[in-house]
Amino acid sequence: MFFFRLFAGIPLTALYMLSHVLFFLSYRIVRYRRALVRKNLIRSFPEKTIQEIISIEREYYRNLCDYAVETLKLLSIGRADLARRVVFINAHLLEKYKSTNQSVLLLASHQFNWEWLLASGNLNLPIPIDFVYQPVNNLNVDRFLIACRTRFGAHAIKRNELAREIVKRKDQLRGVAIVADQYPGKKHDKKFFTTFLHQETAFFYGTNQLAALTQYPVLYAEIRKKKRGYYEVTLIELAQPPHSRHSNDIIEQYVKAAEKIIHEYPAGWLWSHNRWKNRHLTQASAQYHRVSTAS
Repeated sequence: MFFFRLFAGIPLTALYMLSHVLFFLSYRIVRYRRALVRKNLIRSFPEKTIQEIISIEREYYRNLCDYAVETLKLLSIGRADLARRVVFINAHLLEKYKSTNQSVLLLASHQFNWEWLLASGNLNLPIPIDFVYQPVNNLNVDRFLIACRTRFGAHAIKRNELAREIVKRKDQLRGVAIVADQYPGKKHDKKFFTTFLHQETAFFYGTNQLAALTQYPVLYAEIRKKKRGYYEVTLIELAQPPHSRHSNDIIEQYVKAAEKIIHEYPAGWLWSHNRWKNRHLTQASAQYHRVSTAS
């Protein structure tokens, strides 16, 4: 953590210079996951030319490197500075829930910069934020990410403790934040299969289950990069209770919302994640829910 904090003290303008160096190294020299990113982009946008794909690819790597230094900066950035850089254009939407002490589920996707989105939520939104996370194997990285995400008051909930925490803190007003578009890789994860970016894709079915358990309103936080170091967030209401545990509506609406922002700004999504692993296609069984949605 010492070295993380040391580098976090560098001004953001200087960190962006470091981002340029990281881009050159990762894209040109190391070629970090270039083949995976190219494959994901080609399969997701079959209508685009190879020149358009390469343009998106380059911008993606620039965004990825900016994401790295921006996340590092979370250890030292001031409250006013972060609140100025991440603007919620309709935060007032949550006032009606606050007035009735109604907690909500806040879904997001891996659209840059989701770390700033979470951290700024406690500065810009009228209700406190809990977030669900999966601990990473590297202890130092895990401590670093928790420090970044909780610095402005967010409450961390381990994924395997979520149900217990929901019951334990059921009377506390909060927004429960979940980045829900990652690959559900564990064997016991209940999966929901649908068409996403022209590909059969597995999502966590737990999103639907959590909504049915809590009966919270469900919103999506759509984040857009306006320019380097500045983001705009729009809250979109996806579903209102009562939620049925037999319905797929919530996850279907989430998939559509995530796909929409990716089509609008494709360089802003996490393409270097191995989202479409071949093995998930062999895991479908009667317990999984399969639907088709518009691409």
